[in-house]
Amino acid sequence: MSREHYHTVDGGFVPKLFTAESVREALAYKPRSDDVFIVSYPKCGTTWMQHIVYYIFSNATPPQDPEEFAARTPFFEMKGQEAVENIQRPAAIKTHLPFNKQPYSAEAKYIYITRNPFDCAVSFFYHLRMFPLLDYQDKNFSFFLEEFLNNRVPFGDYFDHLLSWYVHRNDPNVLFLTYEDLKKDVRSSIRKIADFLGEKYGDNLRRDPSVLERIVDLTSFGNMQKVVNPAMRNFGENFSSIPAEKMPVWIRRILRDCGDALQRPTQGDFVRKGKIGDWRSHFTLEETEKMKDWIRDRTEGSDVMDLWKEVSFDY
Repeated sequence: MSREHYHTVDGGFVPKLFTAESVREALAYKPRSDDVFIVSYPKCGTTWMQHIVYYIFSNATPPQDPEEFAARTPFFEMKGQEAVENIQRPAAIKTHLPFNKQPYSAEAKYIYITRNPFDCAVSFFYHLRMFPLLDYQDKNFSFFLEEFLNNRVPFGDYFDHLLSWYVHRNDPNVLFLTYEDLKKDVRSSIRKIADFLGEKYGDNLRRDPSVLERIVDLTSFGNMQKVVNPAMRNFGENFSSIPAEKMPVWIRRILRDCGDALQRPTQGDFVRKGKIGDWRSHFTLEETEKMKDWIRDRTEGSDVMDLWKEVSFDY
């Protein structure tokens, strides 16, 4: 596979959309006591969690436009220092950083969401295929799976990331959730997230149950598709259409490093299926067994897979 549009920044393998300057600014950040971070390995429910937290903070009031949402839930490694310079709080900062790279403070709050590795792999494959800049549009799932199992995908190894945060799952400033539990009981999960963010947010949902119901509706799969997919479809064009005098530094950096590759049209949907068990329509029996062997090897001595003890991985 071409590596033209990727680079390694301080040990992290990322697409050039994440410029060296912006990534290093994110890594060097010293968190404030009122910072909230939403952390995950790619395609484990980050976008869903961003919307849930946004609507908890906003009392279920939608943003005026996608730009307002992005400003209140910025992607730190992509935007760098500008993500937090003028952020309107309360807000949530999105990252895909493992614990050892994550800007950390015992006073800040961290919501970590993970997803079973089978479904994560399938979702990650379609995510990479969506953006021409990521060089996967002519690749099939079997090719991707080999890359995934051999730590040759952006943001590194799935279990390196998960295990680095799993040992902190009971820390008082960490809320550790799975995508599957969120799907199973979204209302209880939203209440738990609100309580973690602050007593006033949990109390608000209990005092006015209609707010909780609005959040459930606004963050439903159908609404997420309607809101997120159109915004992501013109990803590169949105960058280059900004007038020069209004263009943020982080976008200037991306245009400098990625250039014309940003103008190629995207393929597919950012919010695709959101199903548990969709992996069975992509894995062969041989690939399923290979994945299970990899999981056994990578999780030896850990009970991390108990997170999905109620999820079947039978082919």
